[in-house]
Amino acid sequence: MVKIAFNSALAQKAIAKEGEVLVAEKDPETASVYTNENSTGRCLLTLLGLAFILTGLIVGGACIYRYFIPKHKLYHGGMHFTEMDSNILPDTMETREPYYLPRIDEDLEIRDNMAIINVPVPEFAETDPAAILHDFDRKLTAYLDLQLDTCYVIPLNTSVVMPPRDLLDLFLQLMTASYNTYLIHEDLVVTERIDDVSELGFYIYELCEGKDTYRMQRRSDIIGIQKRSLGNCFKIRHFENKFVTETKICRA
Repeated sequence: MVKIAFNSALAQKAIAKEGEVLVAEKDPETASVYTNENSTGRCLLTLLGLAFILTGLIVGGACIYRYFIPKHKLYHGGMHFTEMDSNILPDTMETREPYYLPRIDEDLEIRDNMAIINVPVPEFAETDPAAILHDFDRKLTAYLDLQLDTCYVIPLNTSVVMPPRDLLDLFLQLMTASYNTYLIHEDLVVTERIDDVSELGFYIYELCEGKDTYRMQRRSDIIGIQKRSLGNCFKIRHFENKFVTETKICRA
């Protein structure tokens, strides 16, 4: 009779190996590792998607704000003025009551490092409506004659034109109080046509694009030029300081 026997030690090892495999298959720690990796990937994708959505909202909101919402406030101001005798100092001159003095009104808009002045059609004075742009970055001034739809450009006169911050302060004063001042004269002469207004900077290009545009010089800077008749000139009365300026622009 043959006896068949199994080695108990081998049997225990086999059972132990099967147990280890089962334990390994059902090990919660190993399963949690895979689960955590999947969750981390999903979170990263979700955050990336949210980042793209927020970026789109920010860019879209900025575009809407820039192009559809007015972000530059208009300030209105007016000055009563009188002709100033060259022999009388402004601080010592005598003025009449404001009711009898002519008045100039205009609107101011401050944008970046620029001052944009709108001179409407005056009620009584013999002067022309215009838009005036002072670009302090380019050091240029552009006059747009609204009747002739023509632009005139000249170097910015920083000794007369207040910086944007000071101009804003002046208009804030004018909005709350009456201001009596004097009138000075400025004589400008057209010198040459400008064919490419893009070289004048973005804002002057925006103002003068598609319009006849000319360079100017101050008559006092041109030697030997003769005075022109009034028929070749037009006048703009405006202010960008604590006095009114009558700018006369004449075609050469």
